[in-house]
Amino acid sequence: MVVYGMQLPVQSQSTLYAEPWEAGAGPGDLLAVARAAEEHGFDYLASCDHVAIPRRLAGAMSTVWYDPVATLSFLAAATERVRLLSHVAVVGLRHPLVTAKAYATLDHLSGGRLVLGVGAGHVQEEFEALGVDFARRGAVLDETVDALRAALGPEEYPEHLGELFAFKDLGQLPRPAQERVPVWVGGSSPAAVRRAALRGDGWLPQGDPRDKLAQQIQRLLRLRAEAGIAEPITVGAITEALYVGEPGWEVGRRTLSGAPEELAASLRAYGEMGVHQIQVRFRSRSRTELIDQMAAFGTEVAPHLN
Repeated sequence: MVVYGMQLPVQSQSTLYAEPWEAGAGPGDLLAVARAAEEHGFDYLASCDHVAIPRRLAGAMSTVWYDPVATLSFLAAATERVRLLSHVAVVGLRHPLVTAKAYATLDHLSGGRLVLGVGAGHVQEEFEALGVDFARRGAVLDETVDALRAALGPEEYPEHLGELFAFKDLGQLPRPAQERVPVWVGGSSPAAVRRAALRGDGWLPQGDPRDKLAQQIQRLLRLRAEAGIAEPITVGAITEALYVGEPGWEVGRRTLSGAPEELAASLRAYGEMGVHQIQVRFRSRSRTELIDQMAAFGTEVAPHLN
């Protein structure tokens, strides 16, 4: 069974994917998209995480990066079903208890709809400004995930005694509404795939092309089996940019467009290689066109995905 979710527009505006109309958009547009996602069967909405962007990267990345906890909490109040994913939270930038406090509150307020996506991060100046060792960010993330497992568990007084972080006899309420908050690990490097296999409930690849994704999935599952982990893992994929129907404007040669049945047939290949959730992205020239695309996908493409 393949489900579909999407990263929110507006809240991050890297030139890699942001549409021109997003530059003038704001909270009302986010609300409209979130309500459309809920109406049209999207499994989750995702929000990114950066604290500050250095000038050398601002031209490509922009400096528009909404805080994921604030953004997802804002949208939680306007929705009832759709899950709320951090894709991805650079949790190594913050002490695990600080992260746990924020995301436990989000899960509590949303009635148990959080999926905590985590990643190592890549902006060196961001780490340096916050006093975190950029060179050791992988090791920091490994222990941070372990500490978050404890801090987001059911215990009011969680305990973690590690090399980098140690806490006990420190209470945090409210607890998450979920007994176990799912942790999805992002990234496609060998280290990230291993981290997902050994520590994750899910894997969020970083745009692996189809011809490489199947091999990555097999490695993920092999590492998990070798470690004796029997629990299933949610495997994700980011699809090509989509446009349902004939666009009538230049959507780019890498965009999949056409009749709903044709798009569904193409996207079914992800499920056949072992993917459980696809993150879709639509080309659009306005909020209205984006929501129209979401509606077309939910009503005309999604019924043919499985």
